[in-house]
Amino acid sequence: MSPVRRPARFAVLAAVSLLTLAVGCAPTDDNDDEPSASDATASCEKADLPLKKAGTLTIGTDSPAYEPWFVDDDPSNGKGYESAVAYAIADQLGFAKDEVVWEAVPFNTSYQPGEKSFDFDINQISITEERAKAVTFSEPYYKAAQAIVALESSPYAKATSFADLKDAQFGAQVGTTSLTAIDQIAPAKQERVYDDTNQATKALEVGQIDVLVMDLPSAFYTTAAVLSKPGTIVGQFQPDTGQSEEFGLLLQKGSELVTCLDEAIGALREDGTLADLEKEWLSQTTGVPELS
Repeated sequence: MSPVRRPARFAVLAAVSLLTLAVGCAPTDDNDDEPSASDATASCEKADLPLKKAGTLTIGTDSPAYEPWFVDDDPSNGKGYESAVAYAIADQLGFAKDEVVWEAVPFNTSYQPGEKSFDFDINQISITEERAKAVTFSEPYYKAAQAIVALESSPYAKATSFADLKDAQFGAQVGTTSLTAIDQIAPAKQERVYDDTNQATKALEVGQIDVLVMDLPSAFYTTAAVLSKPGTIVGQFQPDTGQSEEFGLLLQKGSELVTCLDEAIGALREDGTLADLEKEWLSQTTGVPELS
């Protein structure tokens, strides 16, 4: 997998003068044009948030919205890990459920440069250095490994190493870090790329590909509830950096809202909410062998 690096963090500066606290601080003139605590909104009070539409929190995600991240293809029902996290963040910012509006945003366009119509997008979007050139990311709300899925009848179902998978036909969704992760395995055949998870899963079922690469929670759901033929998780693996894949909220480049989102995520991590939601909605990752 090509290295997944976290972009510059939006950490609170160690020392801020009383004058700065009183009058706020103008945006710093840096190359990345990233907000920090000193150039962010003066307050995270609901009325002060820099929103696309005053009084409404607009959240983007893909359509269809897949389990276990969302349930019944309905982000607004609060079910599924990312839907539940989004509403927990909204609550931290002071928004009632009926003040949250969802917008369909295709995954592979979400991190393209330009104006965004949403306040933030939540869609298993891995924080990468390349993407951070065009958009702003929050602190991570989830960490996940990559996984390889095969049909139980496949000769690759019992592979124990990357070498065992060298001759397999790989597939993944376009624009994902799962796709770039295939480079880490270095298979002999060119990988096949699909527009969405449904197409990639169908390709596995009909034999167009031997193995499918996706994040580990999605692999659990795919093998348990999506495949029409018995499937198995061959194994999991970490990026070249040895760190887990990190998912962050995606914002328009330079959005000052990121500081308040970071505070909300930090509070949810501190009080155990993120851990509780992960336990409730995401399958356990124990027992899946590590591949290398």
